[in-house]
Amino acid sequence: MTAQMVFELLGGLGLFIYGMNVMGSGLQKAAGDRLKKLLEILTTNRLMGVMVGALITVIIQSSSATTVMVVGFVNAGLMSLMQATGVIMGANIGTTVTAQLVAFKLTDIAPVVVAIGVALLLFAPKKRYRQIGEILTGFGILFIGMHLMSSSMKPLRELQAFSDLMAGFGRNRFLGILAGFVVTAIIQSSSASIGLLQAIAVNNLITLNIALPILFGQNIGTCVTALLSSIGTSITARRAAMIHLIFNIVGTAIFIGITGPVVKIVQYFGGDTVRQIANAHTFFNIANTILLLPFASLLVVASRKLVPGEEEKDGVLKYLDQRILETPSIAVVQTVKEVARMGRTSQETLKLAADGFMKEDERLLNHSFHREKMVNAMERELTQFLVSLANSGLSSVENNLVTGLFHTINDIERIGDHAENIAELGQYRLDNRLVFSDMAIKELQDMIDYVYSMVDDVITALEKKDFALARDVRKREDEVDRMERELRERHIGRLNKFQCIPSSGVIFLDVISNLERIADHCSNIALAVLDRLK
Repeated sequence: MTAQMVFELLGGLGLFIYGMNVMGSGLQKAAGDRLKKLLEILTTNRLMGVMVGALITVIIQSSSATTVMVVGFVNAGLMSLMQATGVIMGANIGTTVTAQLVAFKLTDIAPVVVAIGVALLLFAPKKRYRQIGEILTGFGILFIGMHLMSSSMKPLRELQAFSDLMAGFGRNRFLGILAGFVVTAIIQSSSASIGLLQAIAVNNLITLNIALPILFGQNIGTCVTALLSSIGTSITARRAAMIHLIFNIVGTAIFIGITGPVVKIVQYFGGDTVRQIANAHTFFNIANTILLLPFASLLVVASRKLVPGEEEKDGVLKYLDQRILETPSIAVVQTVKEVARMGRTSQETLKLAADGFMKEDERLLNHSFHREKMVNAMERELTQFLVSLANSGLSSVENNLVTGLFHTINDIERIGDHAENIAELGQYRLDNRLVFSDMAIKELQDMIDYVYSMVDDVITALEKKDFALARDVRKREDEVDRMERELRERHIGRLNKFQCIPSSGVIFLDVISNLERIADHCSNIALAVLDRLK
């Protein structure tokens, strides 16, 4: 195998994975935020979970990504292990779509598809058409990569060592499973590794009987991504990743002993080896789901045995539990604690976003995005708890307090949103290498420090029922308004004198606008403390 063949193979694989990612990205943008809502809402039973898992994976083009997302939801307490099991099974089915697409062999029209896609990306006036262009571009690149991979392996037909290697896989199925596992674990994509297997089949270098054990190993190898993502998460999240591994290992153990009948069933539907590999992949994952879905509870039990330990608090709500609703007065006190904790989390989001913007530190910006997601999760959980608390027989004073807390958590969540906006502006600054004048940097830092102190003080007022501090925050909101107007006028003046770059100027104005809105929400929280906590 020459160096040219190796580089062509790696280049083709790179194009295949890149095309798959671009296509998945376009599909995700077209679907919008409905993806995560599907995972959160439509998992009320195992069968629905399977359907949602398959649909999500078809859209994002990665069962590993779906499973990692599931681990995240389980870790956040938004999904139970039983719900996660169905989604994981569905993800395995959804990932077979890529192999089915590859089996259509659309290489000849791939350049035309890429040309149309790029044209839409560059010239389409509407966002929706540009998203379609992204999907088409990724789709075409995927097939170009597939063609490059298959072309690079044509000389292997004359190589005796390769024929001997394939014969070895045929004689030893477990060797084939190991090969499939290792390749997929390295590539971190079962779709890409199966595409590689299909590229070998294009040149008639492999039979279905040899490919089947490799395919089984690829299904096990795709679990590595979820297992890695579960490191450092809760025990429940680690168990979700383990369920994925158990599911694929048990399926392989069942089907490895009946590869002969499976080969006959797949070959009955015809097609060349490339199509047969795609069909075998689909057959295995659907059959495995049908067989094991009724035993999902046993998979959960097995995961608990393999990942022992006490179930941990989900990490979203720390001070609340549904059982304390039996004593509403205690529940009200605990809810105030939880709302203050949410406020501190939102404060951390702002700190990370502001520091990331000023220091041009992408790591801090990414941490900010992560904390903002936590704020959103806390708001959802708190809102649900407050609804239950409001219907638990409160006194008029307690009911007034709960009403105020509804508004307060909304204001805290909005602080997190504006902090996220600042983080996004910081990412834009990094991506476009925007430069700010020394004066602009100083003005931004001064306003950031002032607003951050307001956030800190208003959360302290909430925690300690410090009415004097709450009144002080209310007064300082006027100062922020004055500061925002003054900085805006100064910056416009610098722009008029060509002392600042226009693109940087827009970012500057957006940052101070978000800071001013944060101050408004601090004032609202302070008012709630004064009116509701007395």
